[in-house]
Amino acid sequence: MPKLSTYIRQNTEQILAEWESFARTLPPAASMSISRLRDHAEAMLDVIATDLETPQTADQQVEKSRGSASVHGGASRTAASRHGRGRAASGFTVGQMVAEFRALRATVIRLWTAHEQTLGPAEFEDLTRFNEAIDQAIAESLERYSGAVEETRDRFLAVLGHDLRNPLGAIATSSAFLLDTGPLNEEQATLIRGIGNAERRMSRLIEDLLQLALNRLGDGMPITRTDTNAAAVIQNVVAEVRASYPSARIETHFDGALTGQLDEARLAQALTNLLGNAVHHGDPTGTIDVEARGDDREIVIAVHNRGPAIPPEKVHRLLSTMKRGRSESRDRRHLGLGLFIVDKIVEGHGGALDVQSTPDQGTTFAMRLPRSL
Repeated sequence: MPKLSTYIRQNTEQILAEWESFARTLPPAASMSISRLRDHAEAMLDVIATDLETPQTADQQVEKSRGSASVHGGASRTAASRHGRGRAASGFTVGQMVAEFRALRATVIRLWTAHEQTLGPAEFEDLTRFNEAIDQAIAESLERYSGAVEETRDRFLAVLGHDLRNPLGAIATSSAFLLDTGPLNEEQATLIRGIGNAERRMSRLIEDLLQLALNRLGDGMPITRTDTNAAAVIQNVVAEVRASYPSARIETHFDGALTGQLDEARLAQALTNLLGNAVHHGDPTGTIDVEARGDDREIVIAVHNRGPAIPPEKVHRLLSTMKRGRSESRDRRHLGLGLFIVDKIVEGHGGALDVQSTPDQGTTFAMRLPRSL
């Protein structure tokens, strides 16, 4: 009679097909491809089969039953952990992900016991070890799933806090303008001063939120592509930044086809961050130029400002920090959350962020975005 490990290896496709049928009943999986749906299931089955073939001591069995031992020297941790992270990114709940493992367990046991018909001591030992391996895989997936959810939450908090600063800046500028230009009666002046005080309190809360999130921000930025007119996005963002910074001189230049498969909200977010960076670090008397040009392959959006150049070594450090992925918190503080977010948005589009800075030409950040996938 074949051992359970042999049965798993010889019937992997049948097991996966039946498990896939169950997984497709879960709402997040409805539109998934077969490769995305199965992702690491085949690798986990292979690792479990290898584990069944590996001698195990009583102490190892106890550790595994507690979920504190990796299956087969950590190989399962790779597959099961990636499965947990992938399911978090795809919108699965904890219950749905655990249900997948429950279905995988049930599928293997049902098919194997039907094949064997009668089970002896050796088969029962295989079943016990199989259940221990599934439990360990669940523990590893849940650990990574929880970490991915925390990363997403922290990323959301950081992005939210950062992006709230521009509309708050517009509120602050408008309330100060109303107070300065008058005339206002006492009741009106009191209300407007209240708006200004509320804006300052909100700004302090947002700074605290950003400080909290900086040390925990995860990598990756979700991108939803739709037909997007980049020129219209640029014009809207420029109007908002002008309202927040009335003294800023911003000019736009368009050339070529500027419609593509882009994430409109993320594009606006990235451009807002680049313009804010130009306003704060550029020459306050100079002009900020926003240039967009498009061809058959890509759309390039560049933000240029005059002012002190970024030293070459800092440009190199800036780019390398963004490309390293999970950088340390001190690197993010040097980089600035705004540019970190810009880089992640561009990366999510499959593009690249270029930086050029010289004393004669000024500083230019250019987002190179593929027109489509």
